[in-house]
Amino acid sequence: MATGRSSQLTRQIGEHLVVAKLGRLGYIASPFAGNVPEFDVLIADDKGRAIPVQVKAINGISWQFRVNAFLDIEILDEVQQIKGERKLNNPNLICIFVLLSEDENDQFFIFRLKDLQAFFLQNYKGGRRPRNPQSMHCAIFPKDLARFKDNWKLIEQALNET
Repeated sequence: MATGRSSQLTRQIGEHLVVAKLGRLGYIASPFAGNVPEFDVLIADDKGRAIPVQVKAINGISWQFRVNAFLDIEILDEVQQIKGERKLNNPNLICIFVLLSEDENDQFFIFRLKDLQAFFLQNYKGGRRPRNPQSMHCAIFPKDLARFKDNWKLIEQALNET
């Protein structure tokens, strides 16, 4: 299990890698030192348009979530039943997931929050959880995000929508 310090370092490295990559792509990007709800980096272009971005970095095998942040789930007789999507505050929020690599061949996956929600809606089955019926734990793996790998064009598209 990751320690608080190693989790903090993973977060910090991921955010700064994203900021550096965005700078190389010609954007101004700034991470926030504290906890800003719902986003980690602000990106601006040369026209003064800006968008928030959520960054999630791992040096393990998957990104971990609570599925009830994305789906409306009811538990009846210790069985989870999916009732549909949960309303997201910002479904078009840009997410950049970073898979850190020891050889510095880090991978970036760029998509909208609603894409993550759609993945969980399609793939989370609910039912009876083996250890804890109340558990909302779920995960997404890099292979699940392959179509979003290096999807940097989404940044310009999102800026054009502002």
